[in-house]
Amino acid sequence: MKCLFEGLTDPGVVRPSNQDTYHIDPKGRFCIVADGMGGHAGGEEASRIAVSIICSYIERHWASDTSSPELLNRSIQHANLAILEDQESHPSRADMGTTILTVVFRPDGVWCAHVGDSRLYQFRAHRLELITEDHTWVARAIGLGDVSPEDARFHPWRHILSRCLGRDDLGDADVTQLDWQVGDRLLLCSDGLTEELSDSLIAEYLTASDGNQATTELVAAAKENGGRDNVTVVVVDYQSTH
Repeated sequence: MKCLFEGLTDPGVVRPSNQDTYHIDPKGRFCIVADGMGGHAGGEEASRIAVSIICSYIERHWASDTSSPELLNRSIQHANLAILEDQESHPSRADMGTTILTVVFRPDGVWCAHVGDSRLYQFRAHRLELITEDHTWVARAIGLGDVSPEDARFHPWRHILSRCLGRDDLGDADVTQLDWQVGDRLLLCSDGLTEELSDSLIAEYLTASDGNQATTELVAAAKENGGRDNVTVVVVDYQSTH
């Protein structure tokens, strides 16, 4: 499996700081996107802790016989515990939290785990598919039929998370195995992208042949459309080894 990774993060047009954090493993084994919340210092610290702890855990246990779903869930639980401990040590950051989205490329397949509303999309044959389900009040309301998908894009409660790291009632992350084929492209992103661009417009930018071009143009488009939040984009391409 040969994967090419490109990533970019930007504070956007409105926010004075960037509370998003992302990581691409130099060996191409995994990638992570986190979107922090809870004030300037708190959000930055929550996302930084989460990414750091998850990276460390995955690296230490990569060669073990731990299944990918278990590896992902354990890494996220350790990150959540680290954030809770930091909250206790620093009361000024007691309300901090973060979303998390992790994708691993292991011998037993390609797996993703997420908590919050950072999203994973799969792009195949010019068709964009949303893999993750937002953990938000609005997403739950759509599922119950209380809010339409059209109204949800502008609902005043659309940013309210129902789940995130930094809470003692976290539970397990949502873990999904992907059908990953040569020629596929993955997009990991924070909601700073999806808040500004529709899925159809995102798909247009993902048609770019170069991953670096796609990430650059997606971030630029989000900023041009308002850039009201930090925006982070990671693009992964599955290329043939022949």
